[in-house]
This record gives sequence, structure tokens and C-alpha cells, in this order.
Amino acid sequence: MHTMWKGSISFGLVNIPIKLHAAIEDKDVKFRSLHQKCHTPIKYEKVCPACEQELDMKEIVKGYEVSKGKYVIVEEGELQELSNASGEKAVEMIDFIKLNEIDPIYFNRSYYMSPDGGGVKAYGLLRKALTLSEKAGIAKIMIRSKEQLAVIRVYNDTLVMETIHYPDEVRKASDVPNVPVEDQVSKKEIDTAIMLIDQLTTTFQPDQYEDEYRNKVLQLIEAKRNGKDLVTAKEKEPAAQMTDLMAALQASIDRTKPAAKQPAKRKRTTKKEAQSK
Repeated sequence: MHTMWKGSISFGLVNIPIKLHAAIEDKDVKFRSLHQKCHTPIKYEKVCPACEQELDMKEIVKGYEVSKGKYVIVEEGELQELSNASGEKAVEMIDFIKLNEIDPIYFNRSYYMSPDGGGVKAYGLLRKALTLSEKAGIAKIMIRSKEQLAVIRVYNDTLVMETIHYPDEVRKASDVPNVPVEDQVSKKEIDTAIMLIDQLTTTFQPDQYEDEYRNKVLQLIEAKRNGKDLVTAKEKEPAAQMTDLMAALQASIDRTKPAAKQPAKRKRTTKKEAQSK
């Protein structure tokens, strides 16, 4: 499993070297955008609309818009200094809580944690302590230049880190429009709804659920491929080599150029011919 981050967990005075591995795999069917005419993949370029020219990455800086058209430029080095000051490679455990105290709306992404180097014993200690106490740890971690709030818990004998949103990142439910203040339903309707819920209630078994739409899309793609319903991208013609072209043109000119006429030699006049004139 690919390692995407290496660092350590700070658990009191205990330091646990760990690696992070993505626990979630995105299986969306990904399509390329093609030019309808020639089926060539579209190229996305970074272009300055004012200068009308394509930019190289070294020509691009970060700017925060403070007002319409006004920006504050922040250098990468300045961000790096802040990141280093926050402990970029450290997971700081700050609290322990009951997992059911966190509403699922806060959860973001999941990562498996594995021990690194000599951290096997300390890893096992934290896993056992969390299991027996039925607690989860609240921690902070820097990932991709962003400070993340996270929950560390045990899942199938493996430590899992769940990044969670900060409170100011979760929008207020009270701002959702048209939510009725009171339920305008009868007791009979409520009883019927509860009866339906009871009939459909079961034990959660994730293996029984699948992405039916994705399966249909993959079946469609497979059917088109087997039916040879394929298109080929038009290959770009190689650019002519200017140096070779100019050399060929010059050689052609040299080969077809008429030979230069030599000036006629003047005939010497003898003494006898001069006397006869």
C-alpha cells in the first residue's frame, strides 16, 4: 500500500513513528474530454487573459483577493516557514473523546496508520489503550500545507485517522431554506412511516451495497469496446525542422543556379595586323 505521509504521533511523552496510507479509493469512471472533430484529448493550459500568453509554473504566484481585483501576494517560502513552525510531520494528540459524540457531518477523509521504524510496540500500546477505554483521540496534523483536525480510532485492529472539518467549515443547518418548523402530519401517517422503517430495518452489511450506475457505465464501455466502437485520436503532424528545410532550399538553389559567364579574353594584336589597319 502506497505511503503518502510519514511522521509521528505525539501521545503524551510517547512518540510513535507512523506512515499514512489512503483508506479510500476513488472508483469513479473517469472520462477524458476529446475534440469531437478529431477525437484528440483536450489540452488544459494556464493562460494569462491580459497578456494572452501561456504561463510556466515558475511564473505563477499565490494571491489572496482582499477586494475586487486587489490581491495580497504570499510567497511559498513564507508558507513553508509557517508550516515548519506548526510541526509539519507531527500528529499532536490533544484530547480523547467518545466517538459517538461526533456527528458524521464533520468527517472528511480516512487514512490507515501503520508503524514506522521502531514504533511497533508504541503503536500496539495506543491501539490497546483506545480499544479498552472505548475512546478516540483528537489530534492535529499538517497535510498538504493545511492544518487538519483529526480523530484517531481503531478499525479492524488498525489505527485509522479520520480528518474532520473545523466547526466554521460546517454550514449552519438553520440557514437551509424552506425547512418546516413544525411537522404537519397525522398520527396515522407517523405510525405508518415507523412501520415501514421497522420492516426495512436490518444490520449494516456494507458488502451488500454497490454502485449500480458505475457498473452500468462500465458495461456500456465494455460493450462498445467489444463491438469495436472505438475512435482514434488524430496524431499531431511533426513540425518541420527549419534548419533542414533551409538547408534543402539552399541546396536546391545552388544546384539549379546557372554557371556564371566568364569574361571573354582580349585577342592580342600582332605588329603586322596593326600596320595593316
